Amino acid sequence: MGFLEWATSPWGQSVPIHIAWFLIWVAVIAGLLFLIVHATWLRYFAKPKEFADDASSKVSAQLPKRVPRHSLVARLFHWIMAASMLTLLFTAFLPKVGIQFPWVTYHWIAGAVLTVAIVFHIVHASFWLDFWSIWPDKTDLEDARRRVLRFVGMSAPPPRKFAKYPLENKLFHGVIILCGLSVIVTGVFMMFRVRTVFFPRNPYLFSDMTWGLMYVLHGLAGVGLIALIMMHVYFGLRPEKLAITKSMIFGWMDRDFYLQEHDPKRWMVETSSSSSSLPSTSNRVEGRGLTDAG
Repeated sequence: MGFLEWATSPWGQSVPIHIAWFLIWVAVIAGLLFLIVHATWLRYFAKPKEFADDASSKVSAQLPKRVPRHSLVARLFHWIMAASMLTLLFTAFLPKVGIQFPWVTYHWIAGAVLTVAIVFHIVHASFWLDFWSIWPDKTDLEDARRRVLRFVGMSAPPPRKFAKYPLENKLFHGVIILCGLSVIVTGVFMMFRVRTVFFPRNPYLFSDMTWGLMYVLHGLAGVGLIALIMMHVYFGLRPEKLAITKSMIFGWMDRDFYLQEHDPKRWMVETSSSSSSLPSTSNRVEGRGLTDAG
């Protein structure tokens, strides 16, 4: 059984036309296996978290009871992106598992909404947020090394508390970028093959082989997003992550959770003093929204 489906062009050339649809179930099963293994590990084998540093009582007293995490704009982007991405996945894959409906129009409309949202997010994150807060830094990599050494039983200092986003969130964000941009770029070109309000239909824009490879990349990124979104929702619903999920709804998290998980030196938060703030080496208050519940 191949991973691609092929067809013969009018010129006798064998070209790929899309992925094999059993990969949908591969993605679903992979996502479920990850959820089961991770939940089992945390329930029976994982040790309590241990950090190398802790906030002083003075810092704790200066913090507001509700620590701001995400602006309204960042939260709106997150939920618009989530709705459009889920619509894309349902309209793309439900017909492939036997649920038939006129899905093409809904699919390209959701794709257009997602594209506009992502372009807006790039501009917003680049000029109004701390662009680098979602990218791994030297401290993240050093702490990852410490955690791996401690996981395999070797001696290493405890990792430090997180900045605004743990390394796992940052890596997830990177994978989402790769999959998201793949479906957006290929999807925009694929819109030339259907009738939309944006530009005239032109199925001859590319050769059959190029179209085929584009459909393959679009499909692979799509099934990858199935597993990624399953993981994202799973982490968002875990009890220890509910404070982060709540912050994507209300824009803030409890002070106790902030002090338990985050380093005030790595994530600056405005204190109760109107003219002072905690020291920071990287992150500002506003957030991004792509991975916060993960």
